[in-house]
Amino acid sequence: MIAVKVIDLQSEAKSKSFDVECNAMRNLRHRNLVKIISSCSNLDFKSLVMEFMSNGSVDKWLYSNNYCLSFLQRLNIMIDVASALEYLHLGSSMPVVHCDLKPSNVLLDENMVAHVSDFGIAKLMDEGQSKTHTQTLATVGYLAPEYGSKGIVSVKGDVYSYGIMLMEIFTRIMPTDDMFVAELSLKTWISGSLPNSIMEVMDSNLVQITWDQIDYILTHMSSIFSLALICCEDSPEARINMADVIATLIKIKTLVVGANTI
Repeated sequence: MIAVKVIDLQSEAKSKSFDVECNAMRNLRHRNLVKIISSCSNLDFKSLVMEFMSNGSVDKWLYSNNYCLSFLQRLNIMIDVASALEYLHLGSSMPVVHCDLKPSNVLLDENMVAHVSDFGIAKLMDEGQSKTHTQTLATVGYLAPEYGSKGIVSVKGDVYSYGIMLMEIFTRIMPTDDMFVAELSLKTWISGSLPNSIMEVMDSNLVQITWDQIDYILTHMSSIFSLALICCEDSPEARINMADVIATLIKIKTLVVGANTI
């Protein structure tokens, strides 16, 4: 089984994104990135041949009424995504900024292992370069402040998007939800819930399936939301790096698995 992504050649932006994605993925190999098997490109047709992800996107699992991800599944997904970003930022020969991290761009294989996909607006950082500029806007709600206002792209922008996704996956609330008006955002909503109102912002489905251990879960949720907020600091320099994100999440997972309650 394979997946084929066919590019709309009527759209100049999408046609350009094909070249960007090919360039970005050419030398990348990681278990948490969607593997591109081959590509096809001529004047009339462009496509990418990729490994098939049988469980679809995280977005589908998060917002469908037919599925409910467990606490541990959500934690594993976010560890997988963090591992992919750490590799892109620190492990490849040239740092790569994904620029559009969100649940619909993370796919799940048959074992529920997460794979980051869609590198159509990714940026390759030249040697010694820590940031660059772009006029290509990514998805509203996940953009770091410096990206949205000035078009500044750096690995710290991915960290911000990761923090938003981390909040979203445990609340089941999109950053663009209608409830967020004026000064209220997903970030300020989560910040206001710490440390005593966490159950009010957690995904209600998650509350139901973990009710027997809810006090125990709330302790870990506090750590997870605190980590997400550090990822989403307004200043890029104040944001944590992905290696430290992984270390924190694995520590939480070790406690959860060790307790053998979830």
